[in-house]
Amino acid sequence: MLTDIFPLSCHNRVVLAGGIVRDILTGKESHDIDLIAALSHDELLELGFRLVEASSSAAIYFKYHHTFGKIEVTRINSMAELEQDLLRRDFTINAMAMTLTGEQIDPLGGEADVLAGLLNACSKESFTGDPLRIFRAFRFEAGDWRISSDTAALIREQSWSTQFSSMPVERFSNEMMKAMGKRRPELFFERMIEFSVGIEFLPELFRMPHIPAGPLEHHPEGDLLTHSVQVLQRVAARTDDPLTRFCAFFHDLGKLATNPALYPKHHGHDESGFKMADYFCNRLCLPANYRKALAYISRLHGKANKWDELRDSTKIRMAEQAIKAGVVEILPLISAADKSGNQPIAGWEDAVRVAALSTRELGIDQEKLEAMPIANRPSHILQRRIELLITVRSRHVWNH
Repeated sequence: MLTDIFPLSCHNRVVLAGGIVRDILTGKESHDIDLIAALSHDELLELGFRLVEASSSAAIYFKYHHTFGKIEVTRINSMAELEQDLLRRDFTINAMAMTLTGEQIDPLGGEADVLAGLLNACSKESFTGDPLRIFRAFRFEAGDWRISSDTAALIREQSWSTQFSSMPVERFSNEMMKAMGKRRPELFFERMIEFSVGIEFLPELFRMPHIPAGPLEHHPEGDLLTHSVQVLQRVAARTDDPLTRFCAFFHDLGKLATNPALYPKHHGHDESGFKMADYFCNRLCLPANYRKALAYISRLHGKANKWDELRDSTKIRMAEQAIKAGVVEILPLISAADKSGNQPIAGWEDAVRVAALSTRELGIDQEKLEAMPIANRPSHILQRRIELLITVRSRHVWNH
């Protein structure tokens, strides 16, 4: 019980707020707990909380509890400020509170919106106060909420370009990556285009509807955006990993570099994407593993789609690159989703297993290897890997 964390003298000065209240109303399990407390700085420190942010008028305190997980407290000076704090929030579904004894505080009718799955802005100033809330709304939609018509009108009623131009890109990227973990991540991007917001952060997205995905006999879906959404949807049905989903949506990043005179074909887009991934992810302030994963998914997915036509040497080199880039599990998912039939890469696990073996595990004589000219060693090791892959494959055929 949360009442056990706070002394009895604090119980009437602490309330649950935001997502935890939503979860209680819908019966969902909560992993993090948000509280509002009219407790002093010293009182919170004595209870084991530490100050983690003080960039706004309300200080945020943090504590990890072995039962409840992460607990965050927004400090107010008195309970008389509680309703005003709730009214300043983004959406009515987040503007609810509940006392430690279960009494609900709902000044804007948030419970009705929770039960209806509806996103309503708390006020007409909700977005002007913090335009990032627009992307937060799109992230909520990716998680099965619906933006109300009144809230949609607030987004459409003005241009947000000036505000977005001064907003740190990290804030946008944080919302985008949270959306990647939701049930329908593609909605985040579709809503950006629908509402014409966010070109300052993701200009590539707004070009995608105007670029052919490829020749119609291979891409009857037509444009690059539609194709990318389809690949993301197929991958999202298989995994909830944000990195895999991110790579799925942007796997054809290199097609943005194609000379329009060459449309609908995109020769060389794999290598173009490899070169573009570093700048693209750096600009969005994404982690290094995102840069590396997207680069190698861009480079390798085209070959993966033609796996059965590849030489064994090419398969092994692909597997080696996938291991290096940390995309061993990501590549086959995206390759399957990228082509009709959603067919997996047959024998991928064998190629990866062989590519990961050390020279000793391959049975290569170490003295002979060291006696070779350095330039000859890679081809000798590769040949041994090819022989082993052929052996492994023949055993599978025999077993079947």
